[in-house]
Amino acid sequence: MTNATTPTPYENRSINSIKAWAEEDRPREKLLLKGRHTLSDAELLAILLGSGTREESAVALAQRILRAVANDLNELSKLSIADLMRHKGVGEAKAVTIAAAVELGRRRQLTPLRDKPQVQCSRDAYDAIASQLADLPHEEFWILCLNRANRIIARDRISSGGVAGTVVDAKLVFRRALELGAGSIILVHNHPSGAKLPSQADLELTRKLSQAGKALDLQVLDHLIIAGDGYYSFADEGIMA
Repeated sequence: MTNATTPTPYENRSINSIKAWAEEDRPREKLLLKGRHTLSDAELLAILLGSGTREESAVALAQRILRAVANDLNELSKLSIADLMRHKGVGEAKAVTIAAAVELGRRRQLTPLRDKPQVQCSRDAYDAIASQLADLPHEEFWILCLNRANRIIARDRISSGGVAGTVVDAKLVFRRALELGAGSIILVHNHPSGAKLPSQADLELTRKLSQAGKALDLQVLDHLIIAGDGYYSFADEGIMA
């Protein structure tokens, strides 16, 4: 008869240890057996973490981190190394690994546009650039350069500033577009505050660049403000100069 105060052999094995799980349920093995697309966000994050703590598995730690950002990967990508290290069980090495993975994902979106996606509406433009700007803690100003068939041939950052704004030099905006022989451009910048509506400065800059584009026979099709999980389109609102 087993003494109630004596742990059984099963109880001696931590139920939080990934090694105690069925092989097909462990994140790494699951990825190898079933493919990366079958893993949850927590399981993918657990692979980056590599290990958990004495109290919880890597998956449980990953789930706790994701709950802290409402299971929003965009919010996770905004966390600094220090923010990540505030979670018990996340040291500098784990935090750096997560930050590196996030940055790789961001850079993937900036790989050469071999297929030259066509922009037929503001959403197409948003989808082509949003990942670069949506989670930044500061403002950046970019342009999408399009050919005569409205296909994107380049995405270029023009300037980077602070929380409240960034300085935009019209000469830099049009120099790159002219070098590429672009037929038109789309202006894009972000609002770290999450406010989608344009400021007076945004309106004035758009008018200035739109007028300059006409003089150069280079149409400014739209100006997108990326904020939070959405965007504001000047063209959709009928306020392009």
